[in-house]
This record gives sequence, C-alpha cells and structure tokens, in this order.
Amino acid sequence: MILVTNTIAIRKGHGRTVAERFKNPKGVHQMPGFVRMELLLSEGVEEQDELKVSTLWESKEAFEGWKNSDAFKQAHSHAGRGKPSQEGAEKAAEAPTHPHASQHAQSEEGPVMLGAKLSMHELLFTQLSE
Repeated sequence: MILVTNTIAIRKGHGRTVAERFKNPKGVHQMPGFVRMELLLSEGVEEQDELKVSTLWESKEAFEGWKNSDAFKQAHSHAGRGKPSQEGAEKAAEAPTHPHASQHAQSEEGPVMLGAKLSMHELLFTQLSE
C-alpha cells in the first residue's frame, strides 16, 4: 500500500474554506486501486494554515494511473483557464499555488493557496483499536 500526501500551505484563517472544496471528490474515489482519502487541517502553523490531503492506494501503479488519468487532469485544471496544470502532482512543490486554486481563491492579502508539496510513503502496517 502507498500513502500519498499533498501538503498545502494556505493563508491563515482560510483553511476550512479551502477544505470544503475537497468534500466532493472529482473522480479519485472511482479509480482502480484507490482505498481512501483523508483531509487533515492544522490552523496557525507558522503564520499559515495547512491542509494535508492523504490518499491511500493499493500500489504505486494505482496512484500513477490516477495521476495520468483524464479525471486527474480535469480535477487539477485551473478554473477559468480550462487547461490542466502542466506541472502535475510531481511538480506540486514547485508550483506557487495549488492546482485547485481558482479565481475565487483570493483574499484581500492575495492568493489563499500559498504552495504545495507532495510526498509518497509505503504503508508498512496499521494498528487498529481492539
């Protein structure tokens, strides 16, 4: 199993608003090998909020299938431009804003989404309560 986490830096005070966008998945939940998605919010981390979008996959190949799918490109396209992000998940750390950013992701201080970083981990074991 592979756990993929996209850590998104968000302007302080806007974390819950951005989190609402993830409540309606854009096809990821229908992909072969997808197991689950969790959304974690930390507020006020170093003068910003932080969202962690974690997805669990049966294999790295299953995640790669999602990342290369039309559904991924559509889910990560920039609203208002109609073109998918050319950076993709592999370049998320270099992007100035997260691919879900749109013209509505602005505050009086500027962009709400400040950056993102993708990490991948092999899930070695899970401990559940008895």
